[in-house]
Amino acid sequence: MTKKTAVKLTANFERNLESIELFLLEADATKAFDALLEELTETIIPNLEHFPDMGRLFLNRIARSVEANNGLEALRHKLEIVAKGSELREYLFTDYLELYARAGNTIYLLSIKHHRQLSFDFQSLWFAP
Repeated sequence: MTKKTAVKLTANFERNLESIELFLLEADATKAFDALLEELTETIIPNLEHFPDMGRLFLNRIARSVEANNGLEALRHKLEIVAKGSELREYLFTDYLELYARAGNTIYLLSIKHHRQLSFDFQSLWFAP
């Protein structure tokens, strides 16, 4: 039997969860946050413990602009300094995008966003409150 990979939450991931909770509260969807927590604890984290490579390699994206290419290269460099030999992966599930790093036998949950949080808030950009 293979050893389970340890999964750790970062402070940023916890802040993201708080942000999602507020976002869903404003959308009058508090049950959706409970469902997210259940999915994380009952499915996502156990799956990551057993299948740490289940997410897509983030840095294998095709850069479609000079700016994106420069950003990916800078991220590769920083990742190599912080955790040599680690991988940055993304995983999509239900309404969420999760970013995690795999360093050896440990996974660090870095970020999570609801797909609607990934869009622009045009109302606040164009209209004064």
